[in-house]
Amino acid sequence: MSQHAQQAQQKKQERLLLISDLMLLAVAVVWGTSYGVVKSALVFYPVLGLLALRFGITFVILSPALRHLRAADARTLRGVSIAGLLLLGIFLCETFGILLTRAANAAFLISLCVVLTPLVEWMMLKRRPSRVEWMAVALSLLGAWLLAGDGALSLNPGDALILLAALLRALTVCVTKRVMRDSALPPLTVTAVQSGVVAFGSAAAALLFAPQQWRAVPSLAGHPAFWGYIAYLVLACTLFAFFAQNFAIKRSSPTRVSLLMGSEPAFGALFACLWLGERISVSAWVGGALIVAASVLATVRWTAWRVRTADA
Repeated sequence: MSQHAQQAQQKKQERLLLISDLMLLAVAVVWGTSYGVVKSALVFYPVLGLLALRFGITFVILSPALRHLRAADARTLRGVSIAGLLLLGIFLCETFGILLTRAANAAFLISLCVVLTPLVEWMMLKRRPSRVEWMAVALSLLGAWLLAGDGALSLNPGDALILLAALLRALTVCVTKRVMRDSALPPLTVTAVQSGVVAFGSAAAALLFAPQQWRAVPSLAGHPAFWGYIAYLVLACTLFAFFAQNFAIKRSSPTRVSLLMGSEPAFGALFACLWLGERISVSAWVGGALIVAASVLATVRWTAWRVRTADA
């Protein structure tokens, strides 16, 4: 390959990485708002039924993408299935956690995924995080401590479930990275499989262990607000968000993906304050600002910046 072709290929990769970075920041905004929206939707419908409905609709919409599974080998199918089961665990923990705690608490505590991901990536993928990434993780951890340090966070069962979801998120990002790295499956196909596992897993759990969670779906005419929440959760928080995350994971490291979405708790706190009327302390807002700063620190391409500075 000629030097000109290599430069063109490198520029293309940089453009794709920039697009994936911007998509992940948009996911942070969308997922930040999801805690308040889920909290509102749970007033109308129970946890397992809500998950089955949300991800069942997503699975139906994405079902045409499943045709790509015909070319997948057994290892890839196993990896995608494991990623789906991990996602099921995340949403069971997150949604029950949101039911049992404040939306702002959930948004704050899930940010600890940023701290856990580099450790999981180091163990699973043998990639040691860079110095800048460790700095961003430390800044994010300080922000999370400030967010939780105002006395509003007393650890309750809901908080514990959110912490478990943060650990499962770190595992899921790394498992999905391995699947996307070792196979040619499109991101939409991976999202379709994950959605199907969550939908059928939630429905099975409701039927086998909690039949009271399986109720008649609220009518569209009688409960337009509920269906507005479902539409937002399906289109923005599931279809767009998981496609963007899987798209980015294929082109970036799990640590970078988690750091870029580290501003999610700040958006979650803001939305919980405006939408649900939850009160947020000054120290919590400072912590949110530090987490956003950590995301910016992870986004800047410091190596390229040093090269341009040296050439100037």
